[in-house]
Amino acid sequence: MSEISRILDQMDRAFSGDAWHGPSLWCLLEGIPAEDASRHSVHGAHSIWELVNHVAAWNVIVARRLAGESPEVTSEMDWPPAWEASEVTWKRSLEHLTESHRRARKAAEGLRDDQLDDKLSAKGESAYVTLHGLIQHDLYHAGQIAILKKNAAAQ
Repeated sequence: MSEISRILDQMDRAFSGDAWHGPSLWCLLEGIPAEDASRHSVHGAHSIWELVNHVAAWNVIVARRLAGESPEVTSEMDWPPAWEASEVTWKRSLEHLTESHRRARKAAEGLRDDQLDDKLSAKGESAYVTLHGLIQHDLYHAGQIAILKKNAAAQ
């Protein structure tokens, strides 16, 4: 099995698959209504919706970096706002998350193992570090979503 195949497997497990640690990001998001997703139930913390938009943004940023682009990551790009809190707009955010994951996965799938050491950013991060960082990022925010989801259920 190639290293790219292993990375893709980990991306899939973190996002929607059989993750070793527990529920994947997508499993955690199942059944969350827009009202709960938009709630700031922990002082100073982002909402679930903001976290979803943030994770999607970084999937897009990484896909662009893998395509050879060097996007300037602005605050609004890093943390896109959650606008009107409705079931329709929440569904759109979830669809965007799925599409952004697909886009990042496709970009990674197009790499060869010998390209994993290629530098993608001015900071000198390799494709390998960037892809593993994306997986870690998904899981970090999945943990936050798990806590916020439990908090919403308790209210």
